[in-house]
Amino acid sequence: MARATPPPDHNNGSPSADQSDTPTAWEVELLRVLVSRTGTQVDAQWAIHPKLKQDLLPGEWSEVTDLMSKVTDIVGSRFSEVLSKAESSPSGHA
Repeated sequence: MARATPPPDHNNGSPSADQSDTPTAWEVELLRVLVSRTGTQVDAQWAIHPKLKQDLLPGEWSEVTDLMSKVTDIVGSRFSEVLSKAESSPSGHA
């Protein structure tokens, strides 16, 4: 679930020309929303980085859970709506 990308390795403390635009911070995925479908069935799920979950107070965890449930409902509904419009459109043949 979590993906971390280390900062680039600078050999002598100075970035090479091709690394000058590379960020020097770690990139970590904290939240993820995954929408998948099987036929006409759309499923939306969310996940949180385990360390972030540990750091939250019980009230904060409850708030995150409520908000992410709303997010998955919105994303899943929108995905389903777009999918149904795309599948109901008549395909044209030249």
